[in-house]
Amino acid sequence: MNLNEAECRSAFAVARVARLATADADAQPHLVPVTFAVDGNHVFFAVDAKPKRSTALKRLRNIEQNPAVSLLVDEYDEEWARLWWVRADGRARTLPDPQAGADDGGSGREFAIGRLRAKYPQYADMDLAGPVVEIEVTRWSGWRFA
Repeated sequence: MNLNEAECRSAFAVARVARLATADADAQPHLVPVTFAVDGNHVFFAVDAKPKRSTALKRLRNIEQNPAVSLLVDEYDEEWARLWWVRADGRARTLPDPQAGADDGGSGREFAIGRLRAKYPQYADMDLAGPVVEIEVTRWSGWRFA
C-alpha cells in the first residue's frame, strides 16, 4: 500500500537511521548511513565527532558536485505484514558555518544542530563543529505491507 506524503514524513521522522545516496559528477553512486532530523520538508544531518577515516568525506564532495540526493528509511521484519519503507528525494547543501566567517542568515545551522540534539541524546555533549547538511525534500514516497 502506498503511503501519502504526510504518512511518509511521519514514518521517516521517527526512524533512527537513514541511508544517504549521493552520486559524484561522473554519476558514481555512494551510499552511507546517517543520523538525521526532520523539519517539514527539510532533513538535516551533521558530520559529527564519531571516528572517521578522514574529514574529507565523499558524501560532502558528492553533494558539492551533484546536490541531487535520496534518503531511505525502512523497517524489515520476518513478519512481512510489518514491512515498510520511505524515500525522500531532494537537493542537498552544506550550511555555512558562522564561526568560520560564513553567514548563514542567522540560524540555519544552529536550528539543525538543535533538532539533531533533540532527537539523539548522544549528541547532547558531542562536538558538532563539522559540516551540517540540509536537504530540501522535493518528493516523498513510501510503501507499507498493510
